[in-house]
Amino acid sequence: MARDAAEVLKDALELPTEARAALISSLVDSLDTEVDEGAEDAWREEIRRRLQEIDSGAAKMVPWDEARRRLLARR
Repeated sequence: MARDAAEVLKDALELPTEARAALISSLVDSLDTEVDEGAEDAWREEIRRRLQEIDSGAAKMVPWDEARRRLLARR
């Protein structure tokens, strides 16, 4: 008998945190069927650029509590 997505989600939400994280990872991996050859290099360059901004002081750092408050206020 096939189960619908709502039933599967209900059961998944009852799993421990680590098991839910592993399930999410597996589901996302199952959707990622195309390989972008330049993605790894592009992300590496983006990380390098952002670290330079932090090191130079060009990027303004925000404590997690403040960032979280701002994100929740957007809802």
